[in-house]
Amino acid sequence: MTKNEYRQKVELLKEWAKAYYVLDNPIATDEEYDALYREVEEFEKRHPKLSDENSPTKRVGGVIREEFSKASHIARMWSMEDVFDFDGLKAWLKRVEKNADNPTFFCEPKFDGASLNLVYEDGRLVRAITRGDGKIGEDVTQNVRTIHSVPLEIEYKELIEIRGEVVIRLKDFEKINKDRLRDGEQPFSNPRNAAAGSLRQLDSSITAKRKLVFQPWGVGQNSLEFKLLSQKMEFVYSLGFLRPPMSKKCKDIDEIEQFYKEVVEKRDSIPMMMDGVVIKVDEIELQEELGYTVKNPRWMCAYKFPALEKTTIIRDVLFQVGRTGVITPVGVLEPVQIDGAVIERATLHNFDEIKRKDIRINDQVIIIRSGDVIPKITKVLTNRRDGTQKRILKPKVCPTCGGELLDEGALLKCQNLECDSRVVNSIIHYASKKALNIDGLGEKIVEQLHKEGLIKSIIDLYSLKLDDLLRLEGFKEKKAKNLLSAIENSKGVELDRFIYGLGIEHIGEVAAKQIAVEFAKEWLHVKANQLRELDGFGKEMSLSVEEFLRANRFYKKRLKINRGVSTWNSFEKKIAQKLQKIIVCSSRYKLILSSKIENLEKIVKPRELEVAKSISSPFSGKKVVLTGTMSQSRGEIKKLLERYGAKISSSVSKNTDFVVFGEDAGSKLEKAQKLGVKCISEEEMRAMI
Repeated sequence: MTKNEYRQKVELLKEWAKAYYVLDNPIATDEEYDALYREVEEFEKRHPKLSDENSPTKRVGGVIREEFSKASHIARMWSMEDVFDFDGLKAWLKRVEKNADNPTFFCEPKFDGASLNLVYEDGRLVRAITRGDGKIGEDVTQNVRTIHSVPLEIEYKELIEIRGEVVIRLKDFEKINKDRLRDGEQPFSNPRNAAAGSLRQLDSSITAKRKLVFQPWGVGQNSLEFKLLSQKMEFVYSLGFLRPPMSKKCKDIDEIEQFYKEVVEKRDSIPMMMDGVVIKVDEIELQEELGYTVKNPRWMCAYKFPALEKTTIIRDVLFQVGRTGVITPVGVLEPVQIDGAVIERATLHNFDEIKRKDIRINDQVIIIRSGDVIPKITKVLTNRRDGTQKRILKPKVCPTCGGELLDEGALLKCQNLECDSRVVNSIIHYASKKALNIDGLGEKIVEQLHKEGLIKSIIDLYSLKLDDLLRLEGFKEKKAKNLLSAIENSKGVELDRFIYGLGIEHIGEVAAKQIAVEFAKEWLHVKANQLRELDGFGKEMSLSVEEFLRANRFYKKRLKINRGVSTWNSFEKKIAQKLQKIIVCSSRYKLILSSKIENLEKIVKPRELEVAKSISSPFSGKKVVLTGTMSQSRGEIKKLLERYGAKISSSVSKNTDFVVFGEDAGSKLEKAQKLGVKCISEEEMRAMI
């Protein structure tokens, strides 16, 4: 075989592989493909220097790694807002249409797998990165090169990120589990876990055997000039990527609902696991105008499939202790399969819910599961009771530490601040991706460190030494150093992630960011009445923060250790009682107690969020609405005006100060003119600043 003949046969092999793996329309028999494959492979063995690095023979893997390195996405990978029924869809559409002129929508199935970001430069695949926390993921490039539906080369030469889902076809999933059972291995619980596990194999040859499929659903960083997302995706498919089995451009809720029903009807005939329909605003300019919340784009949502129901039996009840001490009853179920997942647990929520539904051990119940939602019991089949049923009684003491429980009716709370479950769960939360993102500090490692007495609180993480870790089972020098490095790298984290990581009850990511932006380092001294002034902060959230800070406050006062003082709070009394046991003191003892949080903050040194200072201008403090096509994207115009002190709004009202309009301005301009709002062109706006 000559060099040119080899190249021709490689191209033919690529064409046959694309027809089989991407187009699902084979144009050669397995026998023909295998014969040509062996012929090409033999030539490459004899002439390794002439070998094409993108030959299909290179898709078998073989690279073995010790661990995956981290890699940053160029543009953030966002999660999606979920809606679960038609009313939820209507509410989402109402929010979109309130802030956007005549949007249209691009809809396609939502595949249930592992999200992946492919980076192409100069037409070549240079990196493949798992979603991770949306900013940083794991570099799995060598494994992804084994996936036949991922082009190693594309005709487009500009930098581009192509996002999608790695999935496994149902027939391949069944075969994988049969092979695992035959080899004495635990089968995967569902295709999504199989896809994620296969993508993260340290031996890429194992990934190659799993027949993974990459289904694109979007783009990240790009310089494509299409005005519609559907046009961008059509271009992506033309580069050699899989088309979705169904997609549709919709102009209103009726068309969206019709498409949703079509996908539900055809769900069983599509060979890959799906859990809903993704709905995105098609106009890219409108996407930029709608923008993002802290978690999700406002211009897209996942319309989940109806929850699936099954009947099973409650065999027992476990009582789990959360990081705030709340005891959650969990039903232990007779294992049952729902949509490919084996379900063995279901939340019972709280004791009021148990009483309301009259749930008992040995009851037959109907459970539902929708997507990633924790399975829950919807109905107790009381007519099937046979006399073996037992009432579920509230525990008298904490199931972990045996300590006192506070009975608040629906909720039970463990009051012991040193309860192992509270400590372990709080550290797991602190180390999670959305908090301080301490890589390698997962649930099992935290439990191991706590069991060995190395950590009894979050602050103990920062005192761990290499020798401490090396004496633990499963820790070698590299793993230990990596963990210590990850803990060290958590220092200097953004303040909002630090606040979120503390696990204050009712305070999620959005609320933590509001606190960090509004109060910065002074947040430690904030009061409930100050928090109530923040958008979205109610009484319960505000008091939760104040109570948390009170329990961990900074004390610097004289306490009478040897006599009771009625003005002390319970926390002070507890400290005084402990000190009485170890200190022989005079009638007065100056107690200086630094808050655990204050000490932790001194170690971590979280950085304040940067809030850009605005430049004084005619737009300072003014409410401004943008509409129409301008010389730059609305996102860029918005940033410009915000820099000059404007407050950008997406809807026109009598309180609007200015409407800045470009070409083809629509209903917003008409409404502003009717209300008498001052309307200025982009040119006039630029002249004013």
